Amino acid sequence: MEFEADSGRVRQLLENLFANAVTHAGTDVTVTVGTLTNGFFVSDDGPGIDPVERDQIFTDGYTSTRSGTGFGLSIVKQIADAHDWDATIAESPSDGAQIEFTSVSVASSQMGN
Repeated sequence: MEFEADSGRVRQLLENLFANAVTHAGTDVTVTVGTLTNGFFVSDDGPGIDPVERDQIFTDGYTSTRSGTGFGLSIVKQIADAHDWDATIAESPSDGAQIEFTSVSVASSQMGN
């Protein structure tokens, strides 16, 4: 999948998600990036996100750890919003966290592939 986006901001989005996975699941966590019909996802095999917390995790300052700043995932949401993507939380196939980005405009050279 190929799409147009600010490469520096997408790199920051991915770095924040990878760091979040390590913070909550440890250094032996497996992180997967894959495609969706109209976007992409980043998932991990960590402990997942409690469904009760899912509505809060993109909020500035929200953290579930003592050492967290609460800005990593809110920045992810800001980057998604700046690209007009929808960001949602789901459970990964391994019961970890999966952040899904949809409404991503696929580059025209990739249409039909």
